[in-house]
Amino acid sequence: MIGIALGRELARIAAALFDMDGVLCDSEPFICEAARRMFRERHGVEVAPEEFLPFVGAGEDRYLGGVAERRSIALRLPVDKDRTYAIYLDLIRGRLRPLPGAVEFVRRCRALGLPTAVATSADRVKLAGNLREIGLADGDFDAVITGDDIRRKKPDPEIFLAAAAAVGVLPAASLVVEDAPNGVRAARAAGAWCLGVASGFPAADLTAAGAHAVVPDLAAAQSMLPQ
Repeated sequence: MIGIALGRELARIAAALFDMDGVLCDSEPFICEAARRMFRERHGVEVAPEEFLPFVGAGEDRYLGGVAERRSIALRLPVDKDRTYAIYLDLIRGRLRPLPGAVEFVRRCRALGLPTAVATSADRVKLAGNLREIGLADGDFDAVITGDDIRRKKPDPEIFLAAAAAVGVLPAASLVVEDAPNGVRAARAAGAWCLGVASGFPAADLTAAGAHAVVPDLAAAQSMLPQ
């Protein structure tokens, strides 16, 4: 294990597991706009951005499906999701940026010898597009777990259990970095130590969901790592 100064409760960890959306980049405005365009184009329905909020972090099937259920829309998967991703990948081209400190934090963890993993409920096509745009790659991570690899989405802990197993550590020896209450609940259910990033949800919501500590972004967390 490698020492890492993230408070008394987390004096030593063995791996760092990162959510993607809201942690490494802020893709939420883009996927929200893509979903709204899809509902308008394929179902003739105008959906307000706030209607997606309860389903953030639960994967695109639930992100789209939750809104569809509440609106009594007969969602057609995977066609509607595929169309949403096509719009999304066009929207982010040249526009999606890493969140402050995200790339540096990931690479600092790796420099310290910590295995790193991405654990995102999004599908692999979205992950690949996001990493390409923000200047990270699969090679920056020892493991990548996406919504394509699991059956139960956040707040179920399956994704973090799988990510910890993929890098060969116990979940209790893992740092999970999350930005959404559903993700925080999943991290805590897995038994991991959770650092919340208040990029899209208020810090109070992340704390209420169980985050051990909350920062505005990973730039603010740089000083927590050994120099």
